[in-house]
Amino acid sequence: MATTTTKTSTKSGTKDASENLQKFIDGLQANEKSALDAIKKFVDTVNDVFPDFGEEGPRSKIIDAAFSMTQQIVESSNKMAKDLVGVTEDALDNIARSN
Repeated sequence: MATTTTKTSTKSGTKDASENLQKFIDGLQANEKSALDAIKKFVDTVNDVFPDFGEEGPRSKIIDAAFSMTQQIVESSNKMAKDLVGVTEDALDNIARSN
């Protein structure tokens, strides 16, 4: 009977871990969206303040830098999420195998 309780607890723990991981991923996605929204507001402000002098003007350089920064933020966030998912999957597999 103790074995059944342990398996149930492990299944419950695995479910909790999966739910927590999903919450974490959802939080990362919300943070990425927030970062993209902030960059959009920044670009809109730059567009309002700086005249358009063509492709090589200061406006374009500032906007390009903002998009580059956003890309780095999103890539870092995605890498962290993938790494966390991989580590969590390995841990859950090890827990499942030990039971």
